[in-house]
Amino acid sequence: MKPTKPNVVLILNDDMGYSDIGCYGGEIDTPNIDRLAANGLRFSQFYNTARCSPSRASMLTGLHPHQTGVGILTYDSGPEGYAGNLNHKCVTIPQALKASGYKTYMSGKWHVASSLTKPTDTWPLQRGFDEFYGTIIGAGSFYDPNTLTRGNENVEHEARKEGFFYTDAISDQAVAYIERHRRENPDQPFFEYVAYTAPHWPLHAHDEDIAKYKGRFDAGWDALREKRLEKLVASGLLDKAWKLSDRDPTQPPWTQAEHKAWLLRCIEVYAAQIDRMDQGIGRILRALETTGQMDNTVVIFLADNGACAEDIPENVTIDELVNKLMIAKSHTRSGEPVQFGNNPERMPGPENTYQSYGQAWANLSNSPFRFYKHWIHEGGISTPMIVHWPKGIADKGAIRHAPGYLPDIMATILDVTGTPYPQAWEGKPVEPLEGKSLAPVFAKDGLDRPPMFWEHEGNAAVRIGKWKLVRDYPRAWELYDMEPDRTELHDLASKFPERVADMAQQYEAWAKRCGVIPREKIIALMKNQGVTRAFWEKE
Repeated sequence: MKPTKPNVVLILNDDMGYSDIGCYGGEIDTPNIDRLAANGLRFSQFYNTARCSPSRASMLTGLHPHQTGVGILTYDSGPEGYAGNLNHKCVTIPQALKASGYKTYMSGKWHVASSLTKPTDTWPLQRGFDEFYGTIIGAGSFYDPNTLTRGNENVEHEARKEGFFYTDAISDQAVAYIERHRRENPDQPFFEYVAYTAPHWPLHAHDEDIAKYKGRFDAGWDALREKRLEKLVASGLLDKAWKLSDRDPTQPPWTQAEHKAWLLRCIEVYAAQIDRMDQGIGRILRALETTGQMDNTVVIFLADNGACAEDIPENVTIDELVNKLMIAKSHTRSGEPVQFGNNPERMPGPENTYQSYGQAWANLSNSPFRFYKHWIHEGGISTPMIVHWPKGIADKGAIRHAPGYLPDIMATILDVTGTPYPQAWEGKPVEPLEGKSLAPVFAKDGLDRPPMFWEHEGNAAVRIGKWKLVRDYPRAWELYDMEPDRTELHDLASKFPERVADMAQQYEAWAKRCGVIPREKIIALMKNQGVTRAFWEKE
């Protein structure tokens, strides 16, 4: 007897821009993701939370990140709401689904626990997963990652095996879970969370994948930004009225860029990282098909934030990367020193390099929007989001323009699986669900939803209908009408001061309710504690 409740496969990738993949206007070969889009739904206005840990915390709990205890990252950055650990006021998707009869699996990046080496009540098995394979930390070498864990046991030795590559390992484990579940638990539905680290820095990829992209980006970021917008408009994802934002003013025109061979290699490796992920997603989809589980499996694909403009290193030492932050190793598996930094004399890709692709390419990745990961402008929070469910979606290949954001993921999964949201867990009350189910949108576009709110490192926004109030901390609020101007080029704050005041007041009420601490207080606290600002934290 096959389970009547749908299986759920939730696929999250790391630091990828809105327009990188093929079905969202990009140059990268993603046939398997594109297939999900062609037979499912693409969302044009789905939003993340601008940063890896907060996005994961919000998505997994249906709450805002500050409510879960993960206000910034998994390093202690302040008092309650910023502890870097999932607290006990929240319940995760796998915890709720287990109570509803589901088997639960995870493969990939966790990054919502401050304890990186010793199991705590914030590790995956303690937060609802029956099985876990992946990393506790948020970044690192794809050839030899720190904190590689199976269950609660460190298995970094597994990376010493010939041919190990973390993206492949995540995919292979996800496939193994699906195949074993079908053999051992055929009458039970399952939830699988697949959390890739690709294409987060460092730029690591296989030579054969990199070679595919030789020449693909030679036109440069200016021409490619224009071409991406054209494809997005032609596909129906974006409105032709929305104009391309200017190139980041800190970056040169492509015609004046130096070190072009190195710059092209950076974007080619970045593309290869996404390509390798897509290959793994293809294996996951084949596993669902060969086990006869595809038709009644909800597959959700999205990214945790916009593309990342961080350079390596910037205001950081190798000791911090390797020993304090634990996001790198000083030597390769063969004992060769790792060369850190965006040095144009050293081509990225191999295990002995540790680089990022930089601001100008991130600007391309987020086309046509402004800003990046960390910010709440569209470039920081807009994510491609695809839902594929043969049994539950009839309007195959359609686009949905209804806005949504990460708390909606849990609400949607609970809705389609018939799982109640608990009012308490293990005798303790939990915060009410903040998300709104997107299941009605599967049949028809449009959703009557309450205001949406964001905050990260002082950057903040509130969206009410077509209006978006957004702030680049510590600058003043900006106001945009998202119907004619989703690329946020015409600030209307001075024209509508009463609207700004009203929306700002609603934001402040939300921030107080959800435990958002004003950024200036966090900065003061960090200074008093002598905390060194990490290279990815903006002033």
